[in-house]
Amino acid sequence: MLIPFALLVISNCFMTLAWYGHLKFLHGAPLWQAILFGWLIALFEYAFMIPATRLLAQDGWSVGQMKITQEVMTLLVFVPFMIYLFKQPFKLDYLWAGLCLLGCVYFVFRSQ
Repeated sequence: MLIPFALLVISNCFMTLAWYGHLKFLHGAPLWQAILFGWLIALFEYAFMIPATRLLAQDGWSVGQMKITQEVMTLLVFVPFMIYLFKQPFKLDYLWAGLCLLGCVYFVFRSQ
């Protein structure tokens, strides 16, 4: 059961790099190169996301449960990425946002 979560974390690492990495590594490059960079990395995101969602679906998870879990994973990956790669300060608002997401997790899983 831990395999889907590991796949989600890996997928989110690729997703975050695909969506925001061009700002760090290709800031002076033409737009088409940034788009190509993002799409090439996104291929790896999909290679991990698709198996993760299939495994969760086989375990009886709803699409809503998968999506909310994905958003929690996104925040867990994105905040360190933002702090360490982009040198942006941590704000308490990120903690509050994370707590709100935990509320979302509660509501989508409480009926099970």
